[in-house]
Amino acid sequence: MERLVLELKDIEVSYLDKTILNVDQLRIHQFDRIGIVGTNGSGKSTLLKVIHGQVTPEIGTINRQIDFGYFKQKEAPSLDHQPDYKLLGQLNVPDRSTHEMSGGEQTRLKLAQLLTDYHEGLLIDEPTTHLDATGIDFLVENLTYYYGALVLVSHDRYVLDRLVTKIWEVQNGCVKEYTGNYSDYQMTKKLEQSRQQEQHERYVKEKQRLLAAAEEKMKKASKINQANESMSKRQARATANRMFMTKQKDTSQKSVEKAAKALEKRVEQLERIDAVQEERAVHFPQSEAVQLHNRFPIMADRLTLNAGDKMLLEEASFQFPSGKTIAINGANGSGKSTLLHYILQKGEGLTVSPKASFGVYQQLGYQLDGDKTMLDLIKRNSEYDEGKIRAVLHEMNFTGNDLIKKVCQLSGGEAIRLKLCELFLGSYNILILDEPTNFLDLGSIQALEAFLKHYEGTVLLVSHDREFIKKTADVVYEIKEKKLVHIEG
Repeated sequence: MERLVLELKDIEVSYLDKTILNVDQLRIHQFDRIGIVGTNGSGKSTLLKVIHGQVTPEIGTINRQIDFGYFKQKEAPSLDHQPDYKLLGQLNVPDRSTHEMSGGEQTRLKLAQLLTDYHEGLLIDEPTTHLDATGIDFLVENLTYYYGALVLVSHDRYVLDRLVTKIWEVQNGCVKEYTGNYSDYQMTKKLEQSRQQEQHERYVKEKQRLLAAAEEKMKKASKINQANESMSKRQARATANRMFMTKQKDTSQKSVEKAAKALEKRVEQLERIDAVQEERAVHFPQSEAVQLHNRFPIMADRLTLNAGDKMLLEEASFQFPSGKTIAINGANGSGKSTLLHYILQKGEGLTVSPKASFGVYQQLGYQLDGDKTMLDLIKRNSEYDEGKIRAVLHEMNFTGNDLIKKVCQLSGGEAIRLKLCELFLGSYNILILDEPTNFLDLGSIQALEAFLKHYEGTVLLVSHDREFIKKTADVVYEIKEKKLVHIEG
């Protein structure tokens, strides 16, 4: 049996009277491969910090037997840690100061620093953010052959499926363990939902049966009562035998009422099983005012694109079809974001429909200012009614008092989700999405996939999330060797 390297028992972590983490027992063994999933703010990063020792719980015990290396999601590379030169080369990390590096380059440097020294355990928080496909493949290959305990927080389903054999689901601070990779976890969740729905239907059926039986008993008691009340005083003073019969009727009435109340009590004692919340398809029909009638609203004929002294595209020709989701792949620095920006500027060499109305999500363009509530912000820029707006916000996990929260108070993850809702509900006919899944939890990514499926406009997107591309893109291009190559669709 594998050696136990860490055990958490009866752990509780709170912040401002709110319980962030509540763990009965969790164990990590020597060669475990654990993926942690959950919504933004559910406690995933806090759990990693507790395991590492950066957060000390108010309650509970931690039995830590090994040293863990820790890759933090939003921390700059260490200036004191010189990584292995071979790893720097394999990860294509440029030789310049960290403040001059892009987000992807900083992530590569942090990975090189993490993998330079051997640790018996690794805690890795969202390592694929800003990584291109080559970087993700390098990460997967290295961690596949890593000799130790791996605990990984990720929203990348491709990575989770290839690296982990166990899933920890964090929900409202509580952790539930599942065996298998992410796809196995999804299948198990579907089975759980199916069982829950069956139990709910049995619960509803039994509740209705008991209530109907109780109602029938009360009707019977009411008839007995009416019969007794209709008896005249003269009849009440009849023979002793007659009096005995009346008493029997009263006793019968109380007995029936008692039986009815007993049935109602049984209804109260039934264990409530809620119905599984059905996924609602949210459609985005476009108004006539913004519909494109061009078959190819964006075209290029022998386009050459430069960034400073660097040539990114050389005599590229393409036609982007209307009403399709078009993905553009390529390595970091190949020119994907530059091409999107050039299209927005309707640059020289492009033919863009005069009716094109662009809605844009950029990697760092989700910051929101102002005192408007999120509901007011969306309503100001949307032709949809409030019911549709609320439905879309709900799909992105905005409910209740969230809708009256001021946008300047939103966290980074909330701002991203709201910006995406705003785009899909806005009066646009072409959406440009540059790495929209970065910093989104898996539930929000799946909601975004559903939005794209039912969006009638044209979408240009850049993403390194392979599963996301697989589930959303109708047409795929790749920038490779200064050419825009048509891959599929």
